[in-house]
Amino acid sequence: MKIGYDAKRAFLNNTGLGNFSRWLIKTTAAHYPENTYLLYTPKLKPNKWRDFFADFTNIKTITPAGKYLTALWRSKGVVSNLKRDGIDIYHGLSYELPLGIGHTGIKTVVSIHDLIFLRFPQYYGWINRLIYTAKTKRACKTADRIIAISERTKQDLIELLNIDENKIDVVYQGCAPEFGIERSSEEKAAVKQKYSLPGRFMLNVGTIEQRKNLMLLAKALPYLKTAIPVVVVGKATAYLDEVKVFLTANNLTDQMQFRHKVSFDDLPAVYQSAELFVYPSRYEGFGIPILEALVSSVPVIAATGSCLEEAGGEFSRYIGPDDEKALAKQIDDVLSNDATRQLMIKKGLIYAQRFQDRNLAAQLMNIYKQVIAHA
Repeated sequence: MKIGYDAKRAFLNNTGLGNFSRWLIKTTAAHYPENTYLLYTPKLKPNKWRDFFADFTNIKTITPAGKYLTALWRSKGVVSNLKRDGIDIYHGLSYELPLGIGHTGIKTVVSIHDLIFLRFPQYYGWINRLIYTAKTKRACKTADRIIAISERTKQDLIELLNIDENKIDVVYQGCAPEFGIERSSEEKAAVKQKYSLPGRFMLNVGTIEQRKNLMLLAKALPYLKTAIPVVVVGKATAYLDEVKVFLTANNLTDQMQFRHKVSFDDLPAVYQSAELFVYPSRYEGFGIPILEALVSSVPVIAATGSCLEEAGGEFSRYIGPDDEKALAKQIDDVLSNDATRQLMIKKGLIYAQRFQDRNLAAQLMNIYKQVIAHA
């Protein structure tokens, strides 16, 4: 097969959808080398991702020729390239498909990560909500198959956009293999020194924004019996100021430390140095940091209400997203009982095996083959 991908984020985004795009393309190309994979991106930048796929002879990168407006090319102009290149199936990796592709005979798949812009509209400006909603509706209508990255996202598509459930497949996301490679004690010590990390700490990873609900963890700190600080790794937003005001007012500034520029290469060692991972997000499409923690042999406490149970499995712990006392109790329970902690680590590693790359790549390839078979 000749498989085309919307690869803008694979080359231009450092986190989130960029990580997802890189993981999916690399995993599929590695496990099914007989296919040709064409990556369509409106531009390339001199960043660390430019040559990310250089070792794959079955991957080719396509950019617009001439002085094409890059946004227009990605949303419409790319269709002529897809026809020229003889693409059998085109996969929009994040919510959208180019205009006019439905009339070309090229089969299409679109990945939908979440519908947070509809479920929690207060987190988005009204213009962004309109754009995201319009793009998602159009892509879901055009696509031959829709891939949801969790059962929660599938149910949201059915409930909020009235999508036929028979058109939706659930394919989970894996995480980068680096997280499952055990770092030596020397490597972990070097990373801890580099970022001035405390000897013992709990960890939270993700953009520091309202939806991620870091305030719940801050509010749990006064109730803790176990005096271990929290290290928060992630990009800052205005929400961080609210958290810091609370910490200052309650004399807790030493109990929560922030690191905004941890490199991806160092992140596995940071995870593996933590004693507990706490992720109280109100809503996620999947919750990839939870999987990163599990494969790093770190026990997890997360919030109920979205899909985090799907990512964490039955042996992780869960609390309501507004119950700071319950969170404090769970943290104390895990950190004060080594047998409990070791059981959570062991069972978490077993649960994480269902997200192995070869299994997810097989699911994805089966969907591609079914779509083409129904041509």
